[in-house]
Amino acid sequence: MNLTKTRVLVVDDHAHAREAIREILSMDAQFEVIGVVANGQEAIEFMEKWLPDLILMDIQMPVMDGLEATRRIKMDYPYIKIVMITVSDDMLHLLEALKRGAQGYLLKNLEPSTWLEYLHSIINEEAPLSREVAYQILKEVNVVEAREAEVKLTTRELDILYGVAAGWTNKEIAVKYTISEYTVKNHLKNILQKLQLQNRVQLTRYALEQGLVSDAKRRLN
Repeated sequence: MNLTKTRVLVVDDHAHAREAIREILSMDAQFEVIGVVANGQEAIEFMEKWLPDLILMDIQMPVMDGLEATRRIKMDYPYIKIVMITVSDDMLHLLEALKRGAQGYLLKNLEPSTWLEYLHSIINEEAPLSREVAYQILKEVNVVEAREAEVKLTTRELDILYGVAAGWTNKEIAVKYTISEYTVKNHLKNILQKLQLQNRVQLTRYALEQGLVSDAKRRLN
């Protein structure tokens, strides 16, 4: 069976970190590192020529940091996936990265197997936000009362949306409702199209803004 590789750009100002990330990705045939650069400006210049599928972006870098680079890249290439890589779980930076379009984040001290598992979930658009990040987004949004969604979703689509809001993976949602993961993915595609959203992170934020988190907990329990 032919494997469609995921073409990866690594952006980090430390040479040792770049090589360590390259080594982790070399453990999995799914990933092909097509470039390594040292800052956000170089990442933008690389993008214009090579268009990777996935960018692993450090947050703090000279010349141009990862937050600004993410913002600029997402303006021109909204469908390219960006995962922030950082040494600390700095909630302010992570929230800002998500607001600028990043799909998720990885801590540099995690085990290689955890990195690879998470990146596979990003590629398959299955990676949920952590409960802590979801809670922080909810606090930031500061919803006073739930608003009725402008777009009408089916009962099953609402089930899927609640599962995403609760931080469940596609597999967990599938088991809960006795459907296949393929069916969950198809429902997610329909939901994103109806709501004119691009990815799971934006869908989670939408659910939080709509005040659906408490509904999700009741429905899934």
